[in-house]
Amino acid sequence: MDAARALMHEWTDSEALRFHMEAVASCMGVYARALEPAEESRWVVAGLLHDFDYEKHPSAEEHPFVGVTHLESLGVDEEIRRAILGHAEYSGVARESTMAKALFACDELAGFIVACAKVRPNGIEDLGAKSVKKKLKTAGFAAAVSRDDIARGVEEFGPVAGVDQDGHITRCIEAIRGDRKST
Repeated sequence: MDAARALMHEWTDSEALRFHMEAVASCMGVYARALEPAEESRWVVAGLLHDFDYEKHPSAEEHPFVGVTHLESLGVDEEIRRAILGHAEYSGVARESTMAKALFACDELAGFIVACAKVRPNGIEDLGAKSVKKKLKTAGFAAAVSRDDIARGVEEFGPVAGVDQDGHITRCIEAIRGDRKST
């Protein structure tokens, strides 16, 4: 994971984007421990690197394709690369593995949770699923976050993970909260 984090820092200057990737990695770690404990480090790497090329290559023509090509040259395994490709709906890569479904389900939601935490006096400390769901109904709040992708993520991954929308939101909040406390 140290090499993945170093690569993420090498390619990404934005603290906000780094924080996003760390938040997604935290969510991925929680789900890996529950579903595929032996694969936790690989799931976390997928979370850490899913947007590492975005700052330099933000267009749909380049992201995440440039990054995945670089990861292939470094010997990163195919499941991680396909999960990263699959997190971008427009890539046309199907989310077949549990890891890929988890990454898609955690990506937009993690960004939305962080946005919710930023407008609360206590940040993420007392944020709950109910507040997140209420904000999801407010179209103008964090408007760049795809509500459709969040819903599709729960639809695809929820049955595999054994969670509904509330459960998924809660797990991701707890993952991000826990990561924040440990840093």
